[in-house]
Amino acid sequence: MIKIAIDAMGGDFGPEPIVRGTLEALKEKKFQPILVGKKDEILSLLPKGYKDKILIVEADDVIDMGDAATDALKRKESSIYKAIELVREGQADGVVSAGHSGATMSLATLRLGRLKNVLRPALVTLMPTKTGQRSVMLDVGANVDCKAEHLFQFGIMGYYYAQDMLKIDHPRVGLLANGEESSKGNEVTKETFTMLKNEKGFIGNVEGNNIFDGSCDVIVCDGFIGNLVLKASEGVASTISYFIKEYIRKSPVAITGALLMRKVFKLLKKEIDYAEIGGAPLIGIKGCAIVSHGKSNPKAIKNAIFQAIRYVNTGVNDHIENRLEELKS
Repeated sequence: MIKIAIDAMGGDFGPEPIVRGTLEALKEKKFQPILVGKKDEILSLLPKGYKDKILIVEADDVIDMGDAATDALKRKESSIYKAIELVREGQADGVVSAGHSGATMSLATLRLGRLKNVLRPALVTLMPTKTGQRSVMLDVGANVDCKAEHLFQFGIMGYYYAQDMLKIDHPRVGLLANGEESSKGNEVTKETFTMLKNEKGFIGNVEGNNIFDGSCDVIVCDGFIGNLVLKASEGVASTISYFIKEYIRKSPVAITGALLMRKVFKLLKKEIDYAEIGGAPLIGIKGCAIVSHGKSNPKAIKNAIFQAIRYVNTGVNDHIENRLEELKS
C-alpha cells in the first residue's frame, strides 16, 4: 500500500483543512496516510472511526511562512522536516505540504537528493487550455537563474511527466520565448533551442498565448519567468471572475442570463481553481514531493494526495533517469 506523509501543520489555516482533506481522500482511495504535526491537535480533528486508519508522527515545531527557507535544515523537529525524513527513510513514498514552499523544496532537494544525472529539480504546474487538456509548465519557482543545460533537462522531465501523468502519448514540448523563430529569445533560450532541437516532441519556440491554446503540451522556462506567468495568470482569472460577478450584480438582464449560464460558470471555475489540481510536484528528486498552496482547502489537499499517489504509481522518475543516462552514454 502506498504511504503518503502529510505535513499537517503547514498551510495558512492550521491542521483542520489538511486533516479534513486527508479524510476525504481516504473515502475515495486506499492508501496509508501519515499525518505529521502536533498529535493532540490532529487527534482532536479525527472521527473515532478513522483514528486506527491514520498514522501520526509527533512534530512540535512549525516553519512559518515568514521564516527563512535556509533555516529549515536546522529545524529537525519541524513538521515538514520530519515528513520529508519519512520519505528519505523509506517509511513513506511521497510527501504533501501546504506549508513554507521554499522550506519544502530545499529540504526535498537536500534530504531526498536529486535523481541520477539531474542537475536541478523543477517545480511543475498545470495550466488550463482551450482543448480541455491541461498543459505542463516548468519551472515555476524552484530556480530563478538557469543555464541552458538546466532548461534542456526541464524539457526532458516535462516530456515524461506529461506522458506518464497526463497520459499524452506524444507530448509536444515548446521553449517559452518572445517569438516562434529560432533566432528569438535571450542567449540562454537560444542555446537551449539548439540542445533541444533533436529531442523527441520538441516543436520549437512557443509564445505566452500557446500556454493556453492547446498547441503545446509542455512549456519550458526558468523559475523566474514561470512564476511570473503563473501569478499573472491567477490574477487575470481572478479579475475576470470579479468583472463577471459585478456585471451580473448591476444588470437585471445579466442576472437572468447568469441563472441560465450557471453550469457554464461552474465549469469555468473548475478550470481555473487551483484546488482541482492540488499542488505542484517538485520533479527531479528521489521520491515524490507535492508543494500545495498555503491557502489550500480540504479539496486541494485531497487532490494533492491523489497526485502524489499517481506520481508514485507511474514510474516517471525511472523514465527520466533512463533518458538522461542514455544521453550521457
